[in-house]
Amino acid sequence: MKEIAIVAGEASGDLLGSLLIKSVLAAGLDAGFYGIAGPKMQSVGARSLFSLEALSVRGYVEALGSLRKILGIRRDLKKLLLAQPPRLFIGVDAPDFNLALESRLKRAGIPTIHFISPSIWAWRPKRIRKIARAASHVLLVFPFEEAIYQQAGIPATYVGHPLAHALPEPNRRAARERLGLLQDGEYVALLPGSRLGELQALGRLYVEAAKHIALARPQTRFLIPLATRETRQAFERILYEADAQELPLRILFGHAHDAMQAADAALIASGTATLEALLLDCPHVISYRVPWLTWRIMKRQALLPWIGLPNILADRTVVPEILQDQATPEALGQAIEELLANEEARMAQIEEFRVQRARLKRDTPRLIANAVRSFLT
Repeated sequence: MKEIAIVAGEASGDLLGSLLIKSVLAAGLDAGFYGIAGPKMQSVGARSLFSLEALSVRGYVEALGSLRKILGIRRDLKKLLLAQPPRLFIGVDAPDFNLALESRLKRAGIPTIHFISPSIWAWRPKRIRKIARAASHVLLVFPFEEAIYQQAGIPATYVGHPLAHALPEPNRRAARERLGLLQDGEYVALLPGSRLGELQALGRLYVEAAKHIALARPQTRFLIPLATRETRQAFERILYEADAQELPLRILFGHAHDAMQAADAALIASGTATLEALLLDCPHVISYRVPWLTWRIMKRQALLPWIGLPNILADRTVVPEILQDQATPEALGQAIEELLANEEARMAQIEEFRVQRARLKRDTPRLIANAVRSFLT
């Protein structure tokens, strides 16, 4: 068996990593995976040597408090991999953690694949040089990335987005049946982020927005999918502190994809969840807040006027983005209320989502397996 080391840094990377592992194993490659893996990667056979949760930190400023621990994990993992070299190393997203590790392993003669290009098309374009030093090959998930890597002379393959291949065709009726919801009910999904830090930063804002919506539209019911016991406990504290225990809200343990399919609209933090909403025909509003210093750094380095993937893919504003100081409960509540009241606006989003879904669909498992196979033979 050929040993492949793999590192994911958060829940979205855990999902993508699990899809990569399944693609490799389904192709009949005799490979074993170990490194830093979450529950989804572990469920398909990956062994995790360190906790993925320790790497799941949002933003520059927030990462400072965990920096010593994160650097310690990377140092220990690097030492282990250099002492017992794997046949291949795969970094799944998490560029701030993975690229430096990949650079050292590549210099030691260990081939490296980076799966999911850093957003050099959105900000920090100079990072392309760091990627060139770190990655033997890059697996790209967006079609516009190919030209960037060809120009930079970095070996890369556009494999399509794994989620576009893996997620089923959206079916609101079936999703509502699975969740035991009323077929003629009005539902809003709240997705403030999968990480505990995101939930603590955005959960109260989203709850206050839901209270605003409930006052204007008392028929509306709310769904919030939470991935872990810790995030559920944290959210229950937020409900108590916001005096929102009477809010018509249902907490789901997981089932984020069902919640998006079932919802008439969603309020979503920026990130992979916005792409999942696109793939599941879920009209939504994007909102995000980070500490002031983190925001200033991000704004200074940004190349695009959007942070949401549906807007970046369409190269225009399809989904409203309400960010930072503009992200008040009243503004978010009003944006969702307007979306719920305007079927034409919801359908305009969905129509664009379907155009982009077609661009993202490829025979992703085969393309991933072929790229990995080239380093194992």
